[in-house]
Amino acid sequence: MMYPYMTLNDDTEITHSEMKADGRVKVYIETPDEKNGFRHATCWLPDYRWEDIFAYSDMELTYFKKIIRNNAHLILEFSQEGGITNASNF
Repeated sequence: MMYPYMTLNDDTEITHSEMKADGRVKVYIETPDEKNGFRHATCWLPDYRWEDIFAYSDMELTYFKKIIRNNAHLILEFSQEGGITNASNF
């Protein structure tokens, strides 16, 4: 199950999984792109291991890494609560 976390102004979606039994959380970033369909990348928390990076520039990845690092504590918390919507009682 993937839970929505954040939508950026360029329609980039950041989603995350529930916390796995080993304590890891998958964070998935996806941006619509006319040329490629979607650009995407995956980051595994808490070890910040990046994989499956497709069509993002180094500058874009630097930006996403900063976002994930600054929000990791919230993403890890929400991954145990059924996403931000459940955690915030919306």
